[in-house]
Amino acid sequence: MAKDNISHAKAPHHEAQSEEIRGIVHLIGKDVKGHVPLIDALRQVKGVGFRLSKVYAKIISKEMNISVDTPIGKFTEEQTDQIEEIVKSPAKYNIPVYLYNRRKDMETGKDVHITGNDVLFTMRGDVERQKTLYTWKGYRHAYGQKVRGQGTRTTGRKGLTMGVTKSKITTAAKPAAEAKSAAKTASAKK
Repeated sequence: MAKDNISHAKAPHHEAQSEEIRGIVHLIGKDVKGHVPLIDALRQVKGVGFRLSKVYAKIISKEMNISVDTPIGKFTEEQTDQIEEIVKSPAKYNIPVYLYNRRKDMETGKDVHITGNDVLFTMRGDVERQKTLYTWKGYRHAYGQKVRGQGTRTTGRKGLTMGVTKSKITTAAKPAAEAKSAAKTASAKK
């Protein structure tokens, strides 16, 4: 009977623990599983890499007084909003400029860090600007060629294959073999 009481006593506590962790957390345009630690969840956001996720995690842990290994599902909505605010405004939290992904922006001239879907939007804008200016990179983008100096003779092919097919090889090999055998018989007759 004592065992029954112990097992029932543990069950509600376990349920309360599972209710604390949310299954999926929406973090800067990315759905992250709730059991993922904070430092790894930050790494899944577009524009935040390995090194920057470590820096952000340290700042968030100082600001919120939590551990870096805390699962992202344990945070409330207000806390996730605060995390997003920290990630979107790195200058406010004295993150070094050399960690930004957009230094000396073409339009503003400022050092900025972009995250989420803004990364894709600005990359698309950069490519379009190169196309309109008709730089060499823009030319390569416009014609669907490799941009960074890679070889294109054997790799990066699209569409139909350029090589010789097996049927052409066998049909071309038959007349050559017949001509060879005819030359051998002619030399043997002499």
